Amino acid sequence: MKIFELHLKHVAEPEYTALKYNQLKVSYTELENQVEHYARYLVHLGLKPGDRAAIALPNCPEFIYSYLGITRAGGIAVPLNLLQSPRELAFMLQDAGTSFLITSEAIGRQFQQLPALPLTPVILDQTCREQISAAGPAAFPTISPETVCTFLYTSGTTGQPKAVMLTHANLFANVIAMDAVSDFGREDNFLAVLPMFHSFGWTTSVLLPLYLGSTITILDRFMPKEVLQVLSEEKVTIFCGVPSMFSLMLKLRRTLPFPRQIYAFSGGDSIRPEHLKEFENKFNIPIIEGYGLSEASPLVTLNPIKGLRKVKSIGIPLPGVEVRIIDEENLDLPPGEVGELIVKGPNVMKGYYNRKEETAAALRDGWLHTGDLGYRDEDNYLYLVGRKKELIITAGFNVYPREIEEALEEFPAVAEAAVIGVPHPVKGEAIKAYIRPEEGQKLDRQELLRFLKNRLANYKIPETFVFTDDLPRGASGKILKRLLK
Repeated sequence: MKIFELHLKHVAEPEYTALKYNQLKVSYTELENQVEHYARYLVHLGLKPGDRAAIALPNCPEFIYSYLGITRAGGIAVPLNLLQSPRELAFMLQDAGTSFLITSEAIGRQFQQLPALPLTPVILDQTCREQISAAGPAAFPTISPETVCTFLYTSGTTGQPKAVMLTHANLFANVIAMDAVSDFGREDNFLAVLPMFHSFGWTTSVLLPLYLGSTITILDRFMPKEVLQVLSEEKVTIFCGVPSMFSLMLKLRRTLPFPRQIYAFSGGDSIRPEHLKEFENKFNIPIIEGYGLSEASPLVTLNPIKGLRKVKSIGIPLPGVEVRIIDEENLDLPPGEVGELIVKGPNVMKGYYNRKEETAAALRDGWLHTGDLGYRDEDNYLYLVGRKKELIITAGFNVYPREIEEALEEFPAVAEAAVIGVPHPVKGEAIKAYIRPEEGQKLDRQELLRFLKNRLANYKIPETFVFTDDLPRGASGKILKRLLK
């Protein structure tokens, strides 16, 4: 069995269901056959080791066939964020030096808006599928664990997106670590509803279950009612999501019985404590928070699945992963003090493609400098307070946006808040808060000020409030503060 190229913990029974998608069921034998034929077809089209092949597809079996087919043929998979604009997609295709583009007929029409690029399109229509199925044997290269197998573009929260270069060994190390802290196995059913083009969705909802020989139930988009129905009817046991998904599910008027215990994993951003508690009480599904970034394949820390989970904490480092909290002099800080979170381990990227300066800045002395600010407690549980580049210095005081956002989100009529610093002639920076009200609620600036005065020091209280029904987001659901600025 070759599905996860380097190793399988459990060699799945050949006819065991690997993928479920709408009414389609794909066995491990069928999955292996599809991956093999996709790889053969790409080689016959001219794909060579190291060539970049982009994937522009929603969550579907063909996304998995394409990704694993590319890597089996020795190529580098470049999953594209379908939420990006044509201009952004064109940048990624050019920046990666893409040679092939695998897409559907519908999505392919959108790419006709892009400037002409020297790449070979693979449009998965009926004719193409027949050609893939008929592809004859091809010679594949010997793949080293240290071979780069994917370019994952960062969401660009602080600037132009960069291609994170991950190797087979990086991804495999992350999967091994996740397996080590869980007792999941072949009998589990993973719901893949997070975008497969995103590192969190791909590693936790595709690679991990393939390694375990489990079943993956695929949804091509997130719709709360449909997710609830699938969780119940398909006997799902693992559900990975982002905070906005859990918040939207809370608005459902009913719940359904779940035949099996479900564990939910939350990443991408911090979940509001009251939403976590309400979700667990309503659905009887524990939410396990963790932390990661594309540069680390992505998972770095996780709250224990069956141990002590701490509210607001991102948990403890995964096995084999080291985390330090350092000051500006690269010295370790004691518990309770805020500094930059840096990471070391076999899951850390090889670097950014064609970005020597950015790679050198991020990877120093074997450590990945994440740019995230946080602290640890006496039990070694970690907590985030924001991005280093988002730190606001107002009148000489350091202000962490997350603290203000959490205070604002305690106000009953506030659904979500994003805080940034803006230039100020006297203070250096002033604090500005963008707030999305709860549906049907109206917000009053004076009420918010009175509320915050009991929770924050005066210098932390925003000078400006902007009420909005929409906040710009990246693929993981994280708010893009660079767009607010």
